[in-house]
Amino acid sequence: MKKLILSAAALALAGGMALAEGKTVRMGTEGAYPPYNFVNDKGEIDGFEREMGDELCKRAELTCEWVKNDWDSIIPNLVSGNYDTIIAGMSITDERKQVISFTQDYYPPTESAYVAASDGVDLKGGIVSAQTATIQAGFIAESGATLVEFATPEETIAAVRNGEADAVFADYDYLLPIVEASNGELVFVGERVPLGGGVGMGLRQSDGELLGKFDAAITSMKEDGSLNELLKKWFGDGVATY
Repeated sequence: MKKLILSAAALALAGGMALAEGKTVRMGTEGAYPPYNFVNDKGEIDGFEREMGDELCKRAELTCEWVKNDWDSIIPNLVSGNYDTIIAGMSITDERKQVISFTQDYYPPTESAYVAASDGVDLKGGIVSAQTATIQAGFIAESGATLVEFATPEETIAAVRNGEADAVFADYDYLLPIVEASNGELVFVGERVPLGGGVGMGLRQSDGELLGKFDAAITSMKEDGSLNELLKKWFGDGVATY
């Protein structure tokens, strides 16, 4: 999703110390993309990725804590050492692999979708909102439509509600509960678009040992069916599973 240009100096800050004795692994997330991740009424990180991440840490025998970070700086702050992983609904892309490493996917490749206030909007020549530094924003920028970017997913929806954008383009699984709760004020329009290579955990390229531990934990959750159970719990029975 992100189009980042990071200097060699920034990359050099990536240390391979995540598994130092007694070190707590810091799990970085946005906390603003339900049901993947969000902040609950108690002020705590919650959602599918919180529950799955805690289980991964347990299986990998790691002590973990959660760190909230805005989306538009989530990769630079991983590289600079503010936390040790990104677990934030981040799609695996070749562009991102130039800067960070990814585990295997823990959420299968999914579709993005358009939502508008009514049918008949011009998706090819109109104004479409998307969250900054996402694969959806990149797609719209190349589609011929006019892209308006916002820092948070909530703002992309608000842009449609207040008439600033004709439609919003985002992950279908993020948009679905919003449309269902809108009482007909928002509707899906156009065709769904498959984007990305699934969602994975991002780690510094120097943290291969830590990546291996999380990869093994993800594999174990796929093999025993517990990952599928969590996917269905948070996204419904129609979600793609392993």
